Amino acid sequence: MTRRSEQISLHLNAYLTAHSSPPDAILRELAGETAERFPSETSLQIAPEQGTFLTLLTRIAGARTAVEVGTFTGYSSICIARGLGAGGRLLCCDINDEWTSVARKYWEKAGLADRIELRLGPALDTLRALPEEEAFDLAFIDADKISYLSYWLELVPRVRSGGVIMVDNTFSHGRVLDAGNDNPSVIAVRDLNDHAAADDRVELVMLPIGDGLTVARKN
Repeated sequence: MTRRSEQISLHLNAYLTAHSSPPDAILRELAGETAERFPSETSLQIAPEQGTFLTLLTRIAGARTAVEVGTFTGYSSICIARGLGAGGRLLCCDINDEWTSVARKYWEKAGLADRIELRLGPALDTLRALPEEEAFDLAFIDADKISYLSYWLELVPRVRSGGVIMVDNTFSHGRVLDAGNDNPSVIAVRDLNDHAAADDRVELVMLPIGDGLTVARKN
């Protein structure tokens, strides 16, 4: 299944992608291999227009240090790493060696392996082991939804003033609107959304791209 922004029609999404900078051959190859090797997990990969947005926003923010929680096969990490300034570094947190072995291969193909560090293991452990200081210009959260609020609480203090925090899947496929939906993942996304909107350390907007993308700027 080709990933796309879910909250707009197929025709409008096609128009949107036709008028956006497209993914290059490496990203298309990565998306194809991901779909072939992990067909039941393809939905974990971001949509192409999200990838373009990640690169642009990383560049616009002037980010040089970034952290990603949830790497999967590496599409989003390539997009972020490409947007980093000279000498930039991206720390990737994931728990699955099989998925990230594909990511490593494509980091090499993209010429980005020297600016990406992968730490395998529970992401909360990785984040909590980091120095408690403002070290990152940009953070991207796209991992298990149950831990979303915990990731936010660990990352916001570690992002510099003026830095960017992005959270994927904040629409939970539209289920956040269903007050009767008691799926633990949906509840966790709602909790993160409510907390982030009330967090006076940031200003943010929730965008209808992919499955909902929250973009916050730390004050």
